[in-house]
Amino acid sequence: MMNYLLSLIIWTPVVGALIVLLMKDRQATAIRWISLAAVLLQLAGSSILLFQFYQFPESGGSYSIESFHFVEKADWITMDLGGWGVLSIDYLLGVDGLSVPLLWMSTLILVIGMISSWSITKQVKGYFALYLLLSSSIIGCFVALDFFLFYIFFEFMLLPMYFLIGIWGGIRREYASIKFFLYTLVGSVLILVAMIGLYISVSDPTEILADGRLVRTFNLLHMSDPANFIAGSILDPTYLKEWGGVSIRSLAFLFLFVGFIIKLPAVPFHTWLPDAHVEAPTPVSVVLAGILLKIGGYGLLRIAYPIFPEAALDYSWWVGFLGVIAIIYGGFNAMAQSDLKKLIAYSSVSHMGFVLLGIAAGTTEGYSGAVFQMVSHGFISAALFLIAGVLYDRTHDRMIENYSGLAEKMPYFTAVTVFFFFASLGLPGLSGFIGELLVFLGAFQSSSINGQVPQWMAVLATFGLVLSAAYYLWTLQRMFYGRLALREVAWKDMLTELTNREWLMFIPLIFIVLLLGIFPHFLLDLMNGSINQLKELVFENGNTIIQSLNSGGS
Repeated sequence: MMNYLLSLIIWTPVVGALIVLLMKDRQATAIRWISLAAVLLQLAGSSILLFQFYQFPESGGSYSIESFHFVEKADWITMDLGGWGVLSIDYLLGVDGLSVPLLWMSTLILVIGMISSWSITKQVKGYFALYLLLSSSIIGCFVALDFFLFYIFFEFMLLPMYFLIGIWGGIRREYASIKFFLYTLVGSVLILVAMIGLYISVSDPTEILADGRLVRTFNLLHMSDPANFIAGSILDPTYLKEWGGVSIRSLAFLFLFVGFIIKLPAVPFHTWLPDAHVEAPTPVSVVLAGILLKIGGYGLLRIAYPIFPEAALDYSWWVGFLGVIAIIYGGFNAMAQSDLKKLIAYSSVSHMGFVLLGIAAGTTEGYSGAVFQMVSHGFISAALFLIAGVLYDRTHDRMIENYSGLAEKMPYFTAVTVFFFFASLGLPGLSGFIGELLVFLGAFQSSSINGQVPQWMAVLATFGLVLSAAYYLWTLQRMFYGRLALREVAWKDMLTELTNREWLMFIPLIFIVLLLGIFPHFLLDLMNGSINQLKELVFENGNTIIQSLNSGGS
C-alpha cells in the first residue's frame, strides 16, 4: 500500500465523485458523508506520508529522482516519432521537503472546506462531485514529477473551480467565474508554449535507442539538468538563441513565470482574485485562498527556477520588485475596502508578495521563508474566509460599516477573529511572523551574498507590515468594538455564537498557527534539505550557464 500511497491520495476523491454521481439527488445527507469520507482518507494518507517523511535523511547530492520519496513510475504514453526519436510520457509521482508540507496543508484545508460545505443545499450532488474532482487535481499538482502530468492536473483545476463559482456563487458569479477562467487559461497557454519548447529540447539520458535516436521526455528532473538538453535545440543552454533581441530561454522562463504568477496572483495579474472571492461561496474561497494560490509559488520553485536558473538569476531584481509592489499595493487596496471578503482578498495579494520577494532573494532564508509563508498563509487565509462566512451565513451581509460592537454579542467569535487577524499581520508567536521574518532575513542578506535583491526592497517591504496592522486593527475597531450597532435590527437575534461545526473548522487551524509560530522547526526541518538543494541547483547551474554563454556562446 505504501508503494502506491500518492496514487491513493490523488484518486480516492475521484472514486468518491463517481459514487456521488451514481446517487439520487434526494440522498443529500449520504452524499455529504461520502464526500467527507473521501477527503478524510486523503488527509489520513498525507498524514501517514508526513510522519514517514520525518524518518528519511535530508536530501543531499544531485537534484535527481533519489532526492524524492514515495516515488511511483509507470509508462503512460509512448509514441514513435520517426527521425525525431520516441516520445515518452511517464506517470511519475514523488515528494520531497518542498512538496510534503504543501500536500499535507492542502488535504487538511480540503477537509475543512468540505465541513464548511455542509450548508450547501443547491444541487448538492453536482457541488460535491465537483469539489472532489478539484481535490484530486490539486493534490496531483503537488506530487507530479512529469511536466505533462503536472500540466494535466493544473489545467483540470480550471473546470471544477469555474463551475463552483459560476453556479454556487453570488449575484455576479458568471462575471467572476469567466474572469477567473480567462486569466488562468492565458497563464496555462503560456506554460504550454514553454512546455512544448522543452519537449523539443530535452532527452532522457537513461534511454537511448539502439539506432541512436533520442527519447524525448517531460521528466522535470531531467529538464533541470543542462546536460540533458539536445545540442542545437531551441532551448539548448550552451547556445544563445534570440528572438527579437531576447534570449529564447529567457522568453520561456518569462512564459512560465507569468503563467504561475497569474495563479499566485501578483500585480498586475491579480484582478481576477477579488471578484472570484467575493462571488464564490465560503468553502470555495477557503480552497481558493488556502491552496490554489500556492500552486503558483510551487510552480516557480519546482519548474521555472530549476529548469531556467540563469534566467531566474537575471530577472531576480524584477521578481523582487514585483513582490514589493504586490506587498504595498495589496495593502493599500485592503485598507480601502468596505467588503470584508475583498479586504481579505487584497491582503492575500499583499502576503503573496512576500513569497515573490523570498524567491527572488535566492538565499536559503529567502526560499525557506517563501515556502513557510505559503504554508502559513494557507491556514490563516482559510480561517479568515471562514470568519467572513460566519457573518454572511447569519446576515447575508459582508459590509464592514454595517456592523459595530460585535464583541458584545459574539465574544468567542470575536476572540477567534482577533487571533487570526493578528496571525495574518505577523504577531510574534504565530506562524505569520516566521515566514515574513525569514523573507526579510533572506532579502537583506541577498545583496551581500549574491546581489540579487537590493536592501532597499527589503526595507520598503517592511512597510507592508504597517499596512497589515492598519487595515486589520481598523477593521477590528469598526466591526467588533464600541457600541453594538447593526444595519438591521433583526440581526441582533441572528448573530449567534459559533456552532459546534464552526468550532470544528477553527480549532485545527488555531492549533497549527500556534504550533508553527512557537515551534517553526517542525516545518523548517522538514524542508531544509530540499530547500538547500534547490538553492544550490539554481545558483550553480545558473552561474555555470551564464559563464558559458559569456565566454563562448553564440
